[in-house]
Order: sequence, then structure tokens, then C-alpha cells
Amino acid sequence: MERARLDRDGKHEVRTQPGTWASIRETLKVGIQALLIALVVRTLLFQPFNIPSGSLIPTLLIGDYLFVSKYSYGYSKYSLPLSEYLPIKSGGRVWAAEPKRGDIAVFKLPKDNATDYIKRVIGLPGDKIQMIDGVLNINGKPVKRERIADYETIDPYGQATKVPQYNETLPNGVVHHTIERDGDNGFWDKTELYTVPPGHFFMMGDNRDNSTDSRDLANVGYVPFENFVGRAEMIFFSIDEGTPAWQIWNWPAHVRWGRLFSTIH
Repeated sequence: MERARLDRDGKHEVRTQPGTWASIRETLKVGIQALLIALVVRTLLFQPFNIPSGSLIPTLLIGDYLFVSKYSYGYSKYSLPLSEYLPIKSGGRVWAAEPKRGDIAVFKLPKDNATDYIKRVIGLPGDKIQMIDGVLNINGKPVKRERIADYETIDPYGQATKVPQYNETLPNGVVHHTIERDGDNGFWDKTELYTVPPGHFFMMGDNRDNSTDSRDLANVGYVPFENFVGRAEMIFFSIDEGTPAWQIWNWPAHVRWGRLFSTIH
């Protein structure tokens, strides 16, 4: 029980028992510990991201929420939260493990070292990359692609349409889907020959005609290894484009239940 006494003005002054303060301190302690654990997990293990654009359709859709493993490539300045505001000089990576061709990875845009981008690793250091009539060429050899069922998507005018879809097999055996919204005559379907510099990687979206990626040297270009944040591992939530995730009452109709807890490849 709380104990009371009269103060100098004759009013009651409530005094809190020592046990109550101990309970408050314990609650604060647990809260601080939880925050520290969350910070460690986010910094060293897994970080959640959501997909705001369609550059990786059909692999990742707008409205997908995914976990990115921070440990996959080791740690750099950009592994830290709010790294763009930290007075830390660039200094490579610790416990580094280079990305593999075919990985879907989050990285900091080299143009500003702040904006998070997510693309697929296509070119490794020293590789020669070129798009020729819609076909990806790596080191002078066309990458195998197989036409499969058309993919239903939205055209630039907001209308439903079907576009060519392919199984693409990278030189290391990684198979993934790509789409060609503009067929094989899109703006980035015929490119110059790119030579990936040492310590850099060439990144591309699976939605080949709707992806700002390393083919655009002025806006993305080659990505330094240091700029990698982590590898996309699993979709833990997915909801239809245009439906906010916080609108729980819309979940039954708009959550893409079949995509939940699916691995990313």
C-alpha cells in the first residue's frame, strides 16, 4: 500500500514505497536491454527492408518485406544504421566474403553513399558485361535464357499487360526469372561493353526494361564492395501494392499469403 502524511500546508503527500521504484527501474532495465539487443541484431545479423519499386519483378514485388543478412559479406561502414551521418572514413570490410554471381543484394548507391538499392549481382570484378538485343553477355558469351509463360504486369500507362518472361541461367548455374517489358528493343537492351573494375560489382534488375542499375553509369554504375549492406534472404511479409502494411483490416484480402516466409533466389 501507499503511505501518506500531511505536508506543511496540511495537504496529503503521497509517498511511493521503495518496491514501486524498484519495479520501475526493472522495467526500464528490460526496455533498454531489448533496445540494445534489437540494435545488435539489426547491425550485425538481420535488417528488414521493403520493396518500393518494380525493378526486380518477377522475383521481388512492390510490397514485399524481406530480411537481409548483414553478415553474409562481412561488415563495412555501411553496415551501421544511419551510416551516412557517421563521421567514419571509408575503410573496406572486416570478415569480408565477396558476393556471388546471382545474389540479390542491398547496397548503398555509389552516387550518394546513402540511398539503399537492391539488385542482382551479375558481374564480378574483371568481368566484361554487355546487353546485345536483349540477351545478357558475360565475358563474350551469351547467357542461356529460355522463354517461359508470359508474365502479367502493368505497362507504363497503368494498363494490365502480358510480357515475355525467361528463365536465365548464369555461368555459375544460378537460375532466375527475368521479364522484358519492351521486348528485346528496350533502351538498355543494347549497351556498350562494360568492364567491371577491381573491387567492384555489376548489378542489374530482373525487370530488365524497368530497372535503373549498373548499365546506367551516370546514376548507378559499378558498385564498390564496401557499399554492400547485405544479402536478401527471405520474404517475411508481402502485401498488394498500394495497400499500407499497417492497415490490418485489409490483410485477409490483400496479403500475398503464398509469399510469406519464402526464400529469395
